[in-house]
Amino acid sequence: MTNKIRVFASVLALTVSLSALSACSSGNNGGNGPGASASNDPGAAVDAKDTITALLPPVSANYQSNFDQMETDFNKLYPNLTLQIEPASWEDITQKLDTQVNAGSPPDIAFIGSDGISKYVEQGMLMDITAEATSDIIGDFDPVPLDYMKNGSGLYGFPAYMSIHALGGNKQFLEEAGIDWKSVQQNGWTYGEFREAIKMGVVSSGGATSRYGFVFATSGVTAKDYLNILIKNAGMPAAFDKDLKYAYTSQNYLGVLKAVRELIDDGSMPKELSSVDAGKRWNMFLTGQTMITGKGLATFENSAKTNNKKIEAADGAVEGSIPVDYVVLPVPTFAGADPVASAAVDGYVTFRGKKEPTEEHKANVAKAAYFLASGKIAATTNTELLVEQITDSGRAAAESLTVERDPDNAAASQRLQSIASPARPDIPAELGAEAIKLEDEVIIPKFQALLADEITPEEMFEALKKAAVEAFGEDGVVTE
Repeated sequence: MTNKIRVFASVLALTVSLSALSACSSGNNGGNGPGASASNDPGAAVDAKDTITALLPPVSANYQSNFDQMETDFNKLYPNLTLQIEPASWEDITQKLDTQVNAGSPPDIAFIGSDGISKYVEQGMLMDITAEATSDIIGDFDPVPLDYMKNGSGLYGFPAYMSIHALGGNKQFLEEAGIDWKSVQQNGWTYGEFREAIKMGVVSSGGATSRYGFVFATSGVTAKDYLNILIKNAGMPAAFDKDLKYAYTSQNYLGVLKAVRELIDDGSMPKELSSVDAGKRWNMFLTGQTMITGKGLATFENSAKTNNKKIEAADGAVEGSIPVDYVVLPVPTFAGADPVASAAVDGYVTFRGKKEPTEEHKANVAKAAYFLASGKIAATTNTELLVEQITDSGRAAAESLTVERDPDNAAASQRLQSIASPARPDIPAELGAEAIKLEDEVIIPKFQALLADEITPEEMFEALKKAAVEAFGEDGVVTE
């Protein structure tokens, strides 16, 4: 991408090392914070004081420890503006945000997944910053991740990163099982090939399994990840097809549900899969209890290397862990579908309250969201996460940062990024919100029951089809 001359070059000079500050959502939504101006005079907006609030989780290892510096640097860049950051955990950010949204006073900015945008658009609680996003700002972002922050004609924030959800393998175990992992990285694999491969990774003795071929976290905040990653590779990259018909009533969806049960019934995955959360999944991988794990994030390579160093130093390693060379692997494809990488585009989504925000406040929120999503903040965060930079300003700032990455893994990640599922801003907010409701109320609980062998794949599929028809009508769902 060609370098651009930017009026915001000062952003690139900012340093980003911050510390936790707990702050309630104060002068947001309507620009009614301390000293906020209600004037519509553009000249008055330059010096009018305003406070912008942000609810932010631990995006990367050192992200939350840098909050104080972030607030300070933003105030130096905009002396009339104050950035107030409220920290949240990954486990409680959705509850915190929804509580504030329901009270009509959300933060100005919240770090959430782009897949939640339609829900809040439908509730009328997001701030469209299309008019505030200048051509220089828009030009800084790669188009694909930026599109994820859109719904219809509106732009509702800026992306922080595009993270590919892949699988992760133990190189030693893969090679012992005779799996050509380099070929898989380069060419992918079908479900049939994957199924046979993970059988080879199982180690059992006397009816007890000491190592599984594959383990995926399916409990807690990861409850929907497994299924969502698989179905993208079964010809359903989004909940709606191009004709805006609900896609998960396709027979391919049933095929994926059957595959999930097969992998457990084969003994390649634990029968207790429904109780495996993200922490247990990673612990099982580091302690050699599984050959392949999911979902695999790029940063897991760093996490494995860090634990390896702790093992070598006999200081602080995960109890019972073994040295692991982490291998990035693609998700298998189903039913002859083209491979599609599951892309998580998270970022700084802009909110509003019940009152109409002033033009000055909207402009200030856009400045804060861009400040967080670009330059050294983006460079530092994405380098820690081992994900690709998605802004020109982030790439420029990252030139001075050291990244240690296995070249095979880097190439595999770049390949997956090239086939990432595209954004679907064409899906109307009301349809997207209804799909989220269907996921929360039907898919997740039924999937947990399927994992626990309490219902069959056919029973889950029929329940989903019935609910989908009730939600979208007979003509609003895919029929085969």
